[in-house]
Amino acid sequence: MAEAGKRLGIILDELSRLVRPGITTQSLEDFSLRRIKESGAEPAFLNYQPAGADRPYPASLCVSINSEVVHTPPSSYVIQNGDVVKLDLGLRLQGWCVDSALTVVVGEASNQIKKLIGTTETALEAAINEAQPGKRLGDIGAVVQGIVESAGLSIVKTLTGHGIGREVHEDPHVFNYGKKGSGQEIVPGMVLALEPITTLGKGDITQREDDAYVTADGSLAAHFEHTVAITKQGPVVLTKRPSAL
Repeated sequence: MAEAGKRLGIILDELSRLVRPGITTQSLEDFSLRRIKESGAEPAFLNYQPAGADRPYPASLCVSINSEVVHTPPSSYVIQNGDVVKLDLGLRLQGWCVDSALTVVVGEASNQIKKLIGTTETALEAAINEAQPGKRLGDIGAVVQGIVESAGLSIVKTLTGHGIGREVHEDPHVFNYGKKGSGQEIVPGMVLALEPITTLGKGDITQREDDAYVTADGSLAAHFEHTVAITKQGPVVLTKRPSAL
């Protein structure tokens, strides 16, 4: 999984630098699929059908724009200046899955957008630091909730982080809200996909016919995610991006 995470971090980093006005989200998908195959891995999302979904996901990459939250299939949509773009990517290497996401703004960002993206990324960093052996999953949720809500943002509570390994989504659910000291104990050997998902408005979402989730009030959303291994020495981020090292 560490090797899979290294490859995913490189590809997601490359994708983030391709985001600019005038390109389609499908072009990002085409690049993603090609680079995953070149890396010797397989796309984890392509034709993946999570529990509760009516049909398999049709692409290797999720590209969610503005009020789109997660799970938006690539399309002919042309990225525009000012768009808030969420890139969510998974790959499988020798039967093991990793998953990571980031949010970028195209062009100049307003102070509100800077707060949305900065707070969400900070919440992920805090969640990772909280994922220590002997603590509990509620400790992760509590620290994320505290950071997000103190900034005046909302958590999308119906979407969660998750365990990951042979499958993209495994137990346990990792909620982005909660009470310190509650929930399952964090132990060495766990691998968790930690992923705060936030909005500038309320945290309610709806699902479109293409299976994408969007904010119910049309507000902007942000999403950051890393695959994190729990070791005796503490959490290890497997999906670090080269530009973040």
